[in-house]
Amino acid sequence: MTESGRAVEERDSAVVVRMQQLVHRWEDASDRRAIFLTCYMMMTENMQSAIERQEFRDCEWVDRLLNHFAGYYFVALAAYDRDPSSAPLVWQLAHEAARDGDSMALQQLMLGVNAHINYDLVFALADVLGPEWDGLSEEQRRIRYADFCFVNDIIGRTIDAVQDQVLEPAMPVMELVDRLFGSLDERLISRIITDWRESVWEHAARLLETADADERARLALQVEEEALRRGDVIGLRRHHKHS
Repeated sequence: MTESGRAVEERDSAVVVRMQQLVHRWEDASDRRAIFLTCYMMMTENMQSAIERQEFRDCEWVDRLLNHFAGYYFVALAAYDRDPSSAPLVWQLAHEAARDGDSMALQQLMLGVNAHINYDLVFALADVLGPEWDGLSEEQRRIRYADFCFVNDIIGRTIDAVQDQVLEPAMPVMELVDRLFGSLDERLISRIITDWRESVWEHAARLLETADADERARLALQVEEEALRRGDVIGLRRHHKHS
């Protein structure tokens, strides 16, 4: 293995170890934020395995995005733990739902997924694509998009394990749903996330193609509002405009 390969492997391992440590701490404290993070950790491990198997067209780029994306989660978490009001609103919604006793495990999971995909991923993707975007040919952009879309397949592979290992222990009714509907519920969740990720690419592309600072700020606010609306639906909250 090359020096750069070892460095990537160590960085990837450090991300998963950090997730594992948080999951164990939260499980010991009965903090249900462990539900989303366990799912995210499983997804991250599956992504790392796919990268190691060279399943992407540009594995180095995907690895860079994977780690930068994780950074958004940890930064938002640190902000929330320091001062909840300083965290992005969509993460405030997710963390608060995980800490109250009124929401179901599935809602808590999907609120975390919503915050991390519909909010964090837009900006993480724009960050990673930004330095190269103007210099990419149409074919190169198609390759980036194809790698981004292939992640949907890995999400699909992960969802069934998440249901069995994370949701059913926290919410036994999910086992009954699984028996009654088979893979229908997994396919539905996978379809929702695929649709969300398509919107992510579109939002990121608009940010990348907009030079005006005011317009970029307006687009960023639009991303936040859309994620908050979805969070309200997931949390069965009455829809309102967030400020």
